Amino acid sequence: MTAQDLELTDTAITGPLGQLTLQVVALPAHTNASGDIYSGWLVSNMDIAGGMAASARAEGRTATVAIDSMVFLRAVNLGDAIGFYTQLESVGRSSLKIRVEAWIMSLNGQRPVKLTEGRFTFVALDNSGRTRLLPIVSA
Repeated sequence: MTAQDLELTDTAITGPLGQLTLQVVALPAHTNASGDIYSGWLVSNMDIAGGMAASARAEGRTATVAIDSMVFLRAVNLGDAIGFYTQLESVGRSSLKIRVEAWIMSLNGQRPVKLTEGRFTFVALDNSGRTRLLPIVSA
């Protein structure tokens, strides 16, 4: 078992990491021609959730500059309620790395099921769309 497998197993047992940032339901409009929820929809919502967390920490506008890793563990079914959890991993001078996890939320008392996780890097932008320094946060 690799370290990544162990991490995924441990996380699946303990539950989502971070703060619930976004919740959506997979609808028919999110399916491809085969009737499956396409992964691009899931990644898009992960980016939205990560962007919300990054913009809150940056106290303003941010942009996605990288998706460092992505692991898909399970397919999304039509009607699944999905929660997107975010956790700040690191902060640079103008950039932030955010871990985003997507979980199927329990509607019948069962434990949530992890769908995917990824690490997104965002950069803070000024009103002209240029990179700016992040505000200093007091501990």
